[in-house]
Amino acid sequence: MHINDKSNYKTYIPKEDRYQKISYNRSGKSGVLLPAISLGLWHNFGKYDHMANAEAILRTAFDHGITHFDLANNYGPPYGSAEESFGLLYKQNFKSYRNELFIATKAGYDMWPGPYGNHGSRKYLISSIDESLQRMNLEYVDLFYHHRPDPNTPLEETAIALYDIVRQGKALYVGVSRYNTDETNEMAKLLKELKVPFIIHQSRYSLFDRSIENNLLTTLAENKLGCIAFSPLAQGLLTDKYISRIPENSRALKSKTYLDVNAVEEKLPVVKKLNAIAQNRGQKLHQMAISWLLNQKGITSVLVGVSSPNQLEENIKATHNTLFSEEEIKQIHMLTHSFK
Repeated sequence: MHINDKSNYKTYIPKEDRYQKISYNRSGKSGVLLPAISLGLWHNFGKYDHMANAEAILRTAFDHGITHFDLANNYGPPYGSAEESFGLLYKQNFKSYRNELFIATKAGYDMWPGPYGNHGSRKYLISSIDESLQRMNLEYVDLFYHHRPDPNTPLEETAIALYDIVRQGKALYVGVSRYNTDETNEMAKLLKELKVPFIIHQSRYSLFDRSIENNLLTTLAENKLGCIAFSPLAQGLLTDKYISRIPENSRALKSKTYLDVNAVEEKLPVVKKLNAIAQNRGQKLHQMAISWLLNQKGITSVLVGVSSPNQLEENIKATHNTLFSEEEIKQIHMLTHSFK
């Protein structure tokens, strides 16, 4: 990663009007308000990315009132490097504003070799939060997620580990990601008994993945939990990039991608029709996709990953137009309801 030349380094002073630029939503019935758009550091913050660009993205986010930065122990590549990059940039830019930030990290996927570097055991989770705090130069995170359910570890063990992480002051709140309805219900029950502030579920949700509408959103509401949507643009499918064709060097043509060429080609006619609706609304397709999510009941925030400050600003514009006419809702539903 390219390190800033400290001789040319300028002290960061955030915009004074930053809290007038975005709306905030309560996460379930908790005391926490999250910005409508949150910044994910899954991509573009690893060891081989440009530090100056990563810094500009973080500064742009905070200047627009985005207080929530979302990480995980294995974001990179390599594993841990996104947290290390954030830790350096935090120390240089945001340490004076720690009380204004809501920083999250996660553990649950592969992190280090051997039998203790994955899934949901007490040993893994507690070791992981200790390493994450060290990498990020933090005394605590605001939110710590179990990144995915572990079929081989009792939920009670995972819940008690989360309890201890909060009790030890290493996290203020906890959340889960990728848990199904039954797993979410059970974890909510366990954490309620332990009096752990469980406030949010991070779910894949987009116009092309509406599966959480079947049961999970209802379950979250019943348990008074918020929901933050990740992959809101379906790995870039809901952007201008795929309106006409699959471009060269796109994710759909690369290995190790969540996009399948055949699935993309199948969806292209729908993408074009959705784009026409967006244009009639005075929006770009990606903006409408985000606006639509923010219009859904129970959605606290939409988590975006960006490659530049300009891309982030374009996403933020989606928060300025989240109202849909009945006809628009009907048209969008007809085009996308099969993805539930």
